[in-house]
Amino acid sequence: MRKAALKTAKTRLEDMKRLLLREIRDDLRQGREGSKEDGMDTYDLASEERDREINFILGDREREKLQSIEEALERIDDGTYGVCENCESDIAPGRLEAMPFSRMCVSCQAEIEKEARSQGRFDDERAYRRLGSTEVDEDSA
Repeated sequence: MRKAALKTAKTRLEDMKRLLLREIRDDLRQGREGSKEDGMDTYDLASEERDREINFILGDREREKLQSIEEALERIDDGTYGVCENCESDIAPGRLEAMPFSRMCVSCQAEIEKEARSQGRFDDERAYRRLGSTEVDEDSA
């Protein structure tokens, strides 16, 4: 990749990282301030717990995104940024513009997602068959 494009990508990734870290800090601060349970009834406490669970899930996504950003910055430093980890061809500039922490080209990413969907269906079918055989076993007992 050209030096100007790498510099732009690095600046963009660093900005994304800064923004994400600020959002995480703000969420943590709000969580600490909003965890006062005095005067809350059962429904309020249940709602508060549900909100914590959602924030935990979102927190995982934020951590994964932060990790992806840091790995992309490392790839810039070691000269492998913009190269597909699977087929080693160049990742399209438009893809890097849309997702600057992309690790794979569109074709390889689509193939991996297709395999994951196929594997998911296979796992679902096995679970369904197991469920079905369990019901038969119980009925015949």
